[in-house]
Amino acid sequence: MELTKIKEFYYLMKLGREFEIRAKQEYMKGNIAGFLHLDIGQEAGSVGSMLAFDKGDIFTHYREHLLAIARGMSIKEVMAELFGKKTGVSKGKGGSMHLFEPKLNFYGGDAIVGGHLPLAVGCAYARKIKGENAGVFVIFGDGATNSGAFFESINNATTQKLPIIFFLENNQYAIGTHITQTSPFKEQYHKVKSFMPTMQVDGMDVIEVYESVIKAKEYIEQGLGPIFIEADTYRYEGHSVADAGKYRSEEELEIYKSRDPINKIRQKGLEIGITEEWFNETDDKIQKEIEEAVEFALNSPEPDESDLYEDFYNLNGKVI
Repeated sequence: MELTKIKEFYYLMKLGREFEIRAKQEYMKGNIAGFLHLDIGQEAGSVGSMLAFDKGDIFTHYREHLLAIARGMSIKEVMAELFGKKTGVSKGKGGSMHLFEPKLNFYGGDAIVGGHLPLAVGCAYARKIKGENAGVFVIFGDGATNSGAFFESINNATTQKLPIIFFLENNQYAIGTHITQTSPFKEQYHKVKSFMPTMQVDGMDVIEVYESVIKAKEYIEQGLGPIFIEADTYRYEGHSVADAGKYRSEEELEIYKSRDPINKIRQKGLEIGITEEWFNETDDKIQKEIEEAVEFALNSPEPDESDLYEDFYNLNGKVI
């Protein structure tokens, strides 16, 4: 793995973590309203997958701040969206759960668990009809694998041989319910292995995630149909900021923190010659960027009334 790529991994993962730590603080101050779902602990999956899947369409769940940033969204616009401001990527209408940017082929933040899976499959079908091999990447959590939409999507993608990567972040908890209480097994690839090829990766290792998505992308671009990746990962925070996470032990949490993805890539960087000075300078740069993003959000205007409401039944005076 080249040195510049290791630096990019570290920068984006560290940026994502510091962004979310600050977002949580601003939520507690009342500057961010609604729901706030944090990706802390899962940064390797977000960064590794987005850097590997550099073209095609992205469909995501609502824990998507770092996915959006790694895809290319400005952290100022993402922070402003969390603040509900007009300068946000969705003009303040989406908030934390709905970061949507067609220019980046990023169709993010579906609030319904598993609700975006059929949309991703439909988009992959459109790609196939057009003869395009860029394909679709869809990311979801383990809770979504128990939904009807999941099984319908897996079945349709297989029968139609669609160019789509199904990427499962298995953090073991659907809100506060452990996966073993809702599924006969902890590893969810068992539900899919009769339909398509599957891969199991360490979701706390950004290099492993990156390389697996590269391979999966090459597979779907050859017209071989869909492929499924399951990443074993863990979120340090609760399901949302409102969730204290009392359903799991401190011992369990510490086990996963010992596999921290940011510490892991930092150590890898030191081993191949990246200096402590570079890491310290990067950390300082990130803190400055976070401060600028918060100031941008605080000083941005509220959305106009016309931005918040659009009558889809009477567009341009024409009743639909």
